[in-house]
Amino acid sequence: MHTPVYRWLSNMVNHQEKMRKIGVGIIGLRFGLSHLQAYMENPQVEVMGICDLDDKRLGEVKAKYGVKVAVTDYRDLLKQKDIDAVSVVTPDHFHVEHSVAAMRAGKHVLCEKPMAPTVEECEQIIRTSDETDMKFMVGQVCRFTPNFILTKELISKGTIGELFFVESEYAHNYRRALGVGGWRKDPKIEREPFLGGACHAVDLVRWMADEVEEAFAYRNHRALPDWPRDDCTIAIFKFRNGVIGKVFCSIGCYRPYTMRSVFYGTKGTIISDNTSPHIWLFLGEMEDMLLDFIIIPVKLTGKNIKGEVDTFVDCVINEKPVELDGREGARTVATCIAAIESARKGKPVQVKTIK
Repeated sequence: MHTPVYRWLSNMVNHQEKMRKIGVGIIGLRFGLSHLQAYMENPQVEVMGICDLDDKRLGEVKAKYGVKVAVTDYRDLLKQKDIDAVSVVTPDHFHVEHSVAAMRAGKHVLCEKPMAPTVEECEQIIRTSDETDMKFMVGQVCRFTPNFILTKELISKGTIGELFFVESEYAHNYRRALGVGGWRKDPKIEREPFLGGACHAVDLVRWMADEVEEAFAYRNHRALPDWPRDDCTIAIFKFRNGVIGKVFCSIGCYRPYTMRSVFYGTKGTIISDNTSPHIWLFLGEMEDMLLDFIIIPVKLTGKNIKGEVDTFVDCVINEKPVELDGREGARTVATCIAAIESARKGKPVQVKTIK
């Protein structure tokens, strides 16, 4: 029989275990500021360091949030022994360099999307994660958006029957979203909009439907003629399970940012958008009713970086497997690249298998 003192000590130990904290660092303070704020709201995290090339921005963030270490060289950040994990929130072409270095330094990594510009770089990250036993997670934030989470649950439960067609879109206007130093428009970097932007929509339809086997795409270059890359792409996908799908991407259209998505099943249809406070559910069994649809309210979170960060922290602290790991991130990249190659070649392209 345990004494009251024993139970008290046991409860204290259990509580401390539950509240075990990790130290984190952030590389890149543009969009990385949203990661910093999300970490600050997590009681199991202490932000130990930040890194950015902009001295002024670095100083302002350090002062505002009381961060101990602020450096301009990411390698100095990775030397900090009290940092257990880092967010890599830098331009796409730096993801492999920063992620590999972090894992080699013994840090778990949350890397913003897209995982990397090429499948080969994705595979390098996967190998490093396997070799170091460090966790690696890709920030495909649509999987943490309440609208899409509910949509996924409804589809998984069979509410709309068997899926037969899915579509999503990445409609954005990049005229004022050049990125730090204008890197998105830099012809030397060769950033593909369908990978850099539409990876959101591609990852979403993969998550909802299945793996994509084949892509066929068309694209043009009319909205942003002074940009070095085609700015509009439409891709058709053939999924492994027989579902077919479509993803539209424009980085120069005049409309509010949206990722409006539609999921068609044999018993109904769901319309879902990360910028809407509800989803629309249409069911075949309601055809004889005056109202043939249901509006389901959801919490509007925008880009739910907090949900993404909290999931990453939970995986690190509680040693859980990462669902959005390097292989998942690489499959989305491979699907995007297949569509890009199809538009260049004018014929269907098989999606590279990621093992």
